[in-house]
Amino acid sequence: MKAEKVTQHIVQWLKSYALNAGTHGFVVGVSGGIDSAVTSTLCALTGLPTVCVMLPIHQDPAQIARAQNHITSLKEQCPHVSSLKVDVTPIFEAFKHSIPDQAPEALIQLSLANSRARLRMTTLYYLAGINHALVAGTGNKVEDFGVGFYTKYGDGGVDISPLADLVKSEVYALGAHLEIHQDILAAAPTDGLFGDSRTDEDQIGANYDELEWAMDFYEKNSDPSELEPRQKAVLDIYIKLHTNNQHKMRPIPVCTIPEALR
Repeated sequence: MKAEKVTQHIVQWLKSYALNAGTHGFVVGVSGGIDSAVTSTLCALTGLPTVCVMLPIHQDPAQIARAQNHITSLKEQCPHVSSLKVDVTPIFEAFKHSIPDQAPEALIQLSLANSRARLRMTTLYYLAGINHALVAGTGNKVEDFGVGFYTKYGDGGVDISPLADLVKSEVYALGAHLEIHQDILAAAPTDGLFGDSRTDEDQIGANYDELEWAMDFYEKNSDPSELEPRQKAVLDIYIKLHTNNQHKMRPIPVCTIPEALR
């Protein structure tokens, strides 16, 4: 991948979209991970106002430190970048104590994790509203269109997606080109929604290099008969998630009313 050319292309695309939409810049949730670091940097390179927002909810201190270091560096380089930390923990706790908890523990924990992402989305859209800005998404191609590894109406609720046509390895290549901090480049990817140290690989059962391979293999409709056991296992993981998460990737189903019934 030609990282410099891709960077220029995305930056120009972001700037043109924002100006044509009549908005005043971008709001980006910054987590301490590679995707949000690259997204916020690309938004900042447009020269338009960019608000970097930290939204901790019982967050791992290491994630907060990485996010803060990235934002500090970005503000030093780009005077039009501002930042804000909104601790959503009290809101999350109030929500958690106001809802029913009579359900299997695994379902409760997953639903609460998704609720964290949706509280963050609500906060980002409030900030976008008062700044007349766009919410920039941080999802990559594997997450958004491969395995659907995001929260519907959470981190999937955005106005614009600059990384959604790049697989994870390409995002890392852009990160290296943009000189993103080494601690972010080296950190294991995580959604940070469970308040512990579990990684994306822990949740999915495969790492992003494996998922990129599986996505390419699946899209080419290749013959799986001669795959090695690990490859077969990864392909099965990919196909299962790709199938089960189609409700996230496809437009909302609309019940069309026949003219004869009108």
